[in-house]
Amino acid sequence: MPNSEEKKSVSEVYKELMKKDASFNVGAKSDICMMLEGTYPFVRGGVSSWVHQIISNMPQYTFYLVFIGGQRSAYKQMAYELPSNVVGMEMHYILPDDKNLSKKMPKKANNKDFGLWREVISSFDNPEKPIPHEVLRDFANAIGTDPYAINDLLYSRDSWDILTERYDAIDAEGSFVDYFWTYRTLYQPLIELCRIAAHLPKAKCYHSISTGYAGFLGALAHASNNVPFLLTEHGIYTKERKIDLSLATWIKSKSDSLDISMHSGMDLIRRIWINFFVQMGKSAYQEAYRITALFEGNRLRQVIDGAPENKTVVVVNGIKTNRFEEAYKLRPQTPPHVVALVGRVVSIKDVKTFIRTIRGALELYPDLEGWVVGPKEEDPKYVSECENLVQSLGLQEHVKFTGNQNVAKIMPQIGIMMLTSISEAQPLVLLEAMASGIPCIATDVGACSEILYGAKNESPNLGHAGEVISIANPAQGVEMIDHFLSDDKLWRETGDIGRERVLKHYEESMMFDSYRKLYQEGIDGGNRL
Repeated sequence: MPNSEEKKSVSEVYKELMKKDASFNVGAKSDICMMLEGTYPFVRGGVSSWVHQIISNMPQYTFYLVFIGGQRSAYKQMAYELPSNVVGMEMHYILPDDKNLSKKMPKKANNKDFGLWREVISSFDNPEKPIPHEVLRDFANAIGTDPYAINDLLYSRDSWDILTERYDAIDAEGSFVDYFWTYRTLYQPLIELCRIAAHLPKAKCYHSISTGYAGFLGALAHASNNVPFLLTEHGIYTKERKIDLSLATWIKSKSDSLDISMHSGMDLIRRIWINFFVQMGKSAYQEAYRITALFEGNRLRQVIDGAPENKTVVVVNGIKTNRFEEAYKLRPQTPPHVVALVGRVVSIKDVKTFIRTIRGALELYPDLEGWVVGPKEEDPKYVSECENLVQSLGLQEHVKFTGNQNVAKIMPQIGIMMLTSISEAQPLVLLEAMASGIPCIATDVGACSEILYGAKNESPNLGHAGEVISIANPAQGVEMIDHFLSDDKLWRETGDIGRERVLKHYEESMMFDSYRKLYQEGIDGGNRL
């Protein structure tokens, strides 16, 4: 017998959940229903800032936010004040809690959709092809409106048969206990996403800012509600999850080697997780009418990962170039002997390589200074390591941690903008330096090469706005610093090329125009996908 909680309809449970947290105007109609995973409006960062920009600069559209998080405790306070054209927001926490994981199995299931469940789970185990549109539609409609779905599909005696069947099909020699808990952890969120999709308010267009859970929600919602679905990727979610999983210490491994491929020898649990994210990505690609990337390299990666090429398009981020007009006017005729890294003091920015580069360049320019401009709160341990490195190299008078600064105001004091990151998408700080007429040096990650050397379709090519170096290579960094500081004419010409490229291709208004067109395409029917 189902308990009193199970007797409630899905709609009743849904309404109760929405009374909590920061949800408001749940069910409000909108032009754009935006699906967000663990970002805006609770977490600051590049993606969240971009979302805030898009919404704030498109007052002609109303937006409804669907926020998807893991556990409720992680999202207590909003980091952004919502623009007035956000008409409502609902919050969902899709990871199973301890209470659900410890449920006892009811003797008999009420659900008649085990065949559909088996088909969907099999598609996640073997993600060579996306889940067929009709299967996604039927899955979302059947599971999303079934108040007993979680109990029946995960905690019933009938569900046990499917679980053991899938275990035998995948790897009967692996740990069954590990597989059992992984199965429950992975697939309960799918049921939650079906419930969310079934109760989304009316909108003219869905827009997810990643693949993953938010993207799969968009796929389910499009398949069941026939509302056009736009997909934006800043980084490549599936690739990032593969890297995370390859480094995960919570997954027991038979091998100490780093391997993010899906070869037959991969540990069972790691392979299951990777297949899960691969399938979510492919299904999102299938259902979207347009798939955007920040630069050509990521667009090509999307195609490799299963995105239909005719759906993919590059839409670069932009900046307010007029904000740096004064900085360009104040640029000196000769380069200041200051190399700046603007960014958070975190390991992914590889600030230690920047410090070592400054140490090497001091041999050529004894008055050189290295500025680390950005917040230090995120990773105190790494900050301490960087400060200790400065002291051990005797650089206290040459390397300065300035904290946050008004970047536009300090640009005329900087001779070279440098990024030593081990990973980036499309770093705006390069565009800001280029708009100020300052040459840049950056590692060959993300869109850095395209920004500094020009995209393949730039015609005519404007030339180099800086130089690209290898990751963790202070010697190359020193060489490029000398390349620019030793030649005043080259320094000015390189800076002017960068400014011309930003004005021509990276003006913020161009990005807004692109998304207005993409939204309108969806509102007009999204090719009726």
